[in-house]
Amino acid sequence: MAGQGTVVEPYAQGMLDVGDGNLVYWETCGNPEGKPVLVVHGGPGSGCSPGMRQMADPDLFRVVLFDQRGCGRSTPHASDPATDMDHNTTAHLVADMEALREHLGIERWLLLGGSWGSTLILAYAERYPHRVSEIIISAVTTTRQSEIDWLYRDVACFFPEAWERFRAAVPEADRDGDLLAAYARLMDDPDVGVRERAARAWCEWEDTVVSLEPGGRPGFYGDRPLAELVAFVRICAHYSANRAWLEDNVLVREAGRLAGIPGVLIHGRLDLSCPVGTAWELARSWPDAELVVLEDAGHQWTASKRAALRAALARFAPR
Repeated sequence: MAGQGTVVEPYAQGMLDVGDGNLVYWETCGNPEGKPVLVVHGGPGSGCSPGMRQMADPDLFRVVLFDQRGCGRSTPHASDPATDMDHNTTAHLVADMEALREHLGIERWLLLGGSWGSTLILAYAERYPHRVSEIIISAVTTTRQSEIDWLYRDVACFFPEAWERFRAAVPEADRDGDLLAAYARLMDDPDVGVRERAARAWCEWEDTVVSLEPGGRPGFYGDRPLAELVAFVRICAHYSANRAWLEDNVLVREAGRLAGIPGVLIHGRLDLSCPVGTAWELARSWPDAELVVLEDAGHQWTASKRAALRAALARFAPR
């Protein structure tokens, strides 16, 4: 990672027309002749931040960032209830990544990301393994049914009061049914007040789940401008309610397709959002992956996670 005081600015940027009326924002930073790295943000729907430009050494790497459909600087924005979500699925995002690679003239790239970004990285790499040089992912999740159930129901065993508030934020008739589908309907409501209340309730729950982590930042999910908050939750609910349009467990089951691609999986032992079991299973199914479990970390970035990321990037840096 670049030094903490380093200011990294993009040397090129643009809006890529990916069809369906969507324009995806992209930028490139660092060394134009360096090893290509694609940074894949989490959420889904979080968008990229300037800090992500510093994840890889700008002297060695050509760092590519993009905002996934509907969030960040991509248009149309999911905060607008008129934005159609039918063309915002995992398959669309995978196709967008491949279109961006072609647009930038990159033969193969290292994929770097975490949380939801790990799901999207795995989906892309299993579809286009010949376009991937290496993979580094943290906070490993594959968005399978058991992981969704854990995050939005089962982890309530640690936070029963907060989960009851999360449940109470949807109409009473929906509270014993599919909560995620109920939230997705609320986030499509034309009333901005309905969308805002649902978004804040969702983020309060997500913030609670990561609240026990050492060094965790309060408001990790909820502390963002309203339009970004609404887009984030609308996209999250849309993907979670539809199980990311992935056949259950397919990313672990098909991890053999990644044979020959070196990978590093960085995971905090204390991650209640994405329990370490998924990272363990993936490492057993992917012959070229190394699992690094950090005893002092959870879901959020910590000094130990940053050190593990630096070590992984140094391992894959151009010689």
